[in-house]
Amino acid sequence: MSASNLKTVTLELGGKSPHIIFDDADLEAAVATALFGLYMNTGQVCSAGSRILVQEGLYDRFVERFVERSQQVKVGDPMDFATRMGPLVSEEQLRKVQRYVEIGKKEGARLRCGGGQPKDPALARGFYHEPTVFTEVDNKMQIAQEEIFGPVASVLRFRDEDDAIRIGNDVIYGLAAGVQTKDLKRAHRLAKRLQAGTVWINTWHMIEPNSPFGGYKLSGYGRENGVAMVEHLTRLKQVWVDLNDFTMDLFA
Repeated sequence: MSASNLKTVTLELGGKSPHIIFDDADLEAAVATALFGLYMNTGQVCSAGSRILVQEGLYDRFVERFVERSQQVKVGDPMDFATRMGPLVSEEQLRKVQRYVEIGKKEGARLRCGGGQPKDPALARGFYHEPTVFTEVDNKMQIAQEEIFGPVASVLRFRDEDDAIRIGNDVIYGLAAGVQTKDLKRAHRLAKRLQAGTVWINTWHMIEPNSPFGGYKLSGYGRENGVAMVEHLTRLKQVWVDLNDFTMDLFA
C-alpha cells in the first residue's frame, strides 16, 4: 500500500536467527538460554533462535541435555501458572508447523523429540504442538533456511569461528543472532561479522524501548524503537535565506 504514494514505513520482517554456542560455554546456561530463545511464545517470535549452531566438542552433550530439557517443557493452558509453552495462534499455523516437521523428516534430519501434538486429552481442542528438536541438520535444508514460526529447533554442528560465521550468515534473513562463549573477545569478533541487526552475547531476547530493533537483508529495513525510529519517520527540509541582499545574476 505504501508503494502507491511512497509513504515512509519501517519493515520488521522474518528471521532465522543463528544461536552460536562454543565449546567453552557453560552447558547448563547454554541449554537454558537456547530453550528461552526458541520456545518463548511457542516459537512465534521473529527473532527466535531457531538455528542452534553448536561447536563439535560440545555438540553431543548439548544435544542430549537440550532434548532432555525440551521434553520437560510443560505445554498447556496459558492461564495455568505451571505452563511454560502455550498453543500456536491458529489452526493454520499448527498445520504449517506440522508440514515443516514432515519436510525435516524427508530431508534426512534426525527427529530427537516432539514432532506432533501433545497426547493430553485436555489439549486436544487447542492448537498445541510439542517442543520439537531436529539434529544432524544441514544448513541447506528447508527447516534450516525457512522461518517456521513455531517450536521447532534445527541443531547444526560447526568447527571454528569461520565455519560458524559461514553457516550463520548463509540465510536470506538477518534479524538477530547470538553467541555463547566465555571469551568476550571472540564474542565481539563474531558480533562484528554476523549479518544481523541485533547480536546477543550469553543471553537472548534482551531489548529495551530505546534500543533500535530491526534487521538486515530480507528481515526488513528501518528500525523500531529509540531515536533511530524517530529519525527514520522524520521529514527533513532545507530552507535557504539570502541575508546579504546578494543577487546571483550569472547572466548579467
